[in-house]
Amino acid sequence: MITDPNKIRVAIVDDEELARERMRALLSEHSDIEVVAECADGAEALRAIDDKNPDLVFLDVQMPEVDGFDVIEALERGDPEAPPRNGAKAPAIVFVTAHDDHALKAFEIHALDFLLKPFDEARFEKTLSRARRHVRQARETVDESMKNMEARLDPNTFVRIHRSAIVNIDRVKELEPWFHGEYIVIMRDGTRLTASRVYSDRLSALIE
Repeated sequence: MITDPNKIRVAIVDDEELARERMRALLSEHSDIEVVAECADGAEALRAIDDKNPDLVFLDVQMPEVDGFDVIEALERGDPEAPPRNGAKAPAIVFVTAHDDHALKAFEIHALDFLLKPFDEARFEKTLSRARRHVRQARETVDESMKNMEARLDPNTFVRIHRSAIVNIDRVKELEPWFHGEYIVIMRDGTRLTASRVYSDRLSALIE
């Protein structure tokens, strides 16, 4: 399946399988949403956020070993389990928990919203609408900034490989084919970046 770049990429993180199933079912009603990862614990969530680059994460607070707050702290401090995401900002976070005493801390760390279990569909839809607006606005800011930067750079030397990444092709060591027409871009200093499908053709043509 080829990823639609216009869709909002979502990760679901919850240690309860039934909770993940319900969230997936609710999200499946929306054609502009693509669930790119489902995780049962915080460590798995960190890997998925790095690998899948979700725009939005529904994040359970209480999980064994690495809980939801630990995930946010790891992302903010650049934990080895959460390496840079092609220069992109961290995803928008909606905390999901059965304990309302976590709400204050959730907003202190700038969570987009907070869903208290059990929540009804109306409450979920309100949260999703808010998240949708946030993601769309953030994309427009990033896209405009990147377009302005692209316009100032030599197109024979610099190429955009992702919504939020431009590379100097002279610093590219090799391209490693990935899924659905994407590439892993390996830089000479060892940095590994993902080239989105929509930018891959021009990148490969310049490298070759």
